[in-house]
Amino acid sequence: MSKPAVSKPNNRLSALLQSYSRFMSVPWQPNAASSQRVIFCVYHPDDELRLRARIDEFALATERAGHHWLLFDLTNLFAEWLCDQRYADRYFSEPQLLPTLLPRYGVYISDRFTAALQTAGAGANTLVALQGAGALFGLRKVKQVVDDLAPQVSGRLVVFFPGSYENNNYRLLDGYDGWNYLAVPITAGRDQ
Repeated sequence: MSKPAVSKPNNRLSALLQSYSRFMSVPWQPNAASSQRVIFCVYHPDDELRLRARIDEFALATERAGHHWLLFDLTNLFAEWLCDQRYADRYFSEPQLLPTLLPRYGVYISDRFTAALQTAGAGANTLVALQGAGALFGLRKVKQVVDDLAPQVSGRLVVFFPGSYENNNYRLLDGYDGWNYLAVPITAGRDQ
């Protein structure tokens, strides 16, 4: 009995890029609600570094479809935010105290996002790409962050999502805790 074919990382990302390019070529509906303007670009968590190395290809596909591209990276925001806290040393030595502070982290993300949109002059033809969703694991739910940020985007918000999608359920880093979200999923296909 032969083993099922497992797609190689570069093939998975190439297939994801093709799916993304096809989706970007479809005209955007101008009056879509904020939840209808959210796209989850789902990829295998092992492909994180490869995706980051190829992120410019997604930008190019977006621009070829006639849209503007704006990349917003979550990766280092938690470290920047925590280091700016007055009692940062105490939180480092007693991390169990962090949950009381984490709601303010959500506000920080939203404020930084708003500033990035304003600086870039993002409009209805701008696709805002959210990278670094894996950095939220254990700190904030991706759904919470998307719910906070999506209404600020008049164009489209694409979340580069390292995890899985099945039956309208998203699981960050293939963790146990998944959630149902109405965003449009873009995947590499069956062998994701």
